[in-house]
Amino acid sequence: MRLLLISNSTNAGEEYLDYPKIEIRKFLGDKKVTGLFIPYAGVSITFDDYTKRVKERFNEVGHDIISIHDAEDPVSAVKNAEAIIVGGGNTWQLIKMIQDNQLIEAVREKVLNDTPYIGWSAGSNVACPTIKTTNDMPVVEPDSFNAFNLIKSQINPHYLDKNPDGHAGETREDRINEFLIANQDMSVLGLREGCMFRIEGDDISLIGTRPVRVFAYGKDPVELNAGDDFSNLI
Repeated sequence: MRLLLISNSTNAGEEYLDYPKIEIRKFLGDKKVTGLFIPYAGVSITFDDYTKRVKERFNEVGHDIISIHDAEDPVSAVKNAEAIIVGGGNTWQLIKMIQDNQLIEAVREKVLNDTPYIGWSAGSNVACPTIKTTNDMPVVEPDSFNAFNLIKSQINPHYLDKNPDGHAGETREDRINEFLIANQDMSVLGLREGCMFRIEGDDISLIGTRPVRVFAYGKDPVELNAGDDFSNLI
């Protein structure tokens, strides 16, 4: 199984998909790959515009995409894909359209048979067992919270350590601890912006300059850095 799970598409002050583009190129390799892009998380952007935006960045690093929304048969498009690319946006719309198009098992089977998978933000969320640790509002109602279940832990992308000044609501850590009380057998990886996981079979590496905050029920959170062992979590 080969996965590149990215926390966020864009760092502050940078262009879209700028910071991860070199890692995307290295992950897909030197030979041109035309990946199947799933733009379903786009709500305030059309799927055509979203696809164009991602295509331009992939072309910069020698690769290309086609979009699943242009396919007559989405399941067949997945089965024939050279790579699966899942963009960010609203996780609820993303998983609803994935479920509506009967793609859960198709994508899962494809990726478990070594087709590369790249996801950022919501696209990383849906690689988890469920979408329960998304940050997004439920703007639509999916059939269930179940996602691709490619890794065994939950990811919380865009993880923040504290609230903005003057905001008295719950922190991200508070919300994750609520999840753990209700889901005591799960662990959650707080993936900070500018970071990503690269998974190549049993080789799991954290890419980025910031640590991952690991949460488990009944335990104090711990920080793991690049070079640490994530095998028991992913």
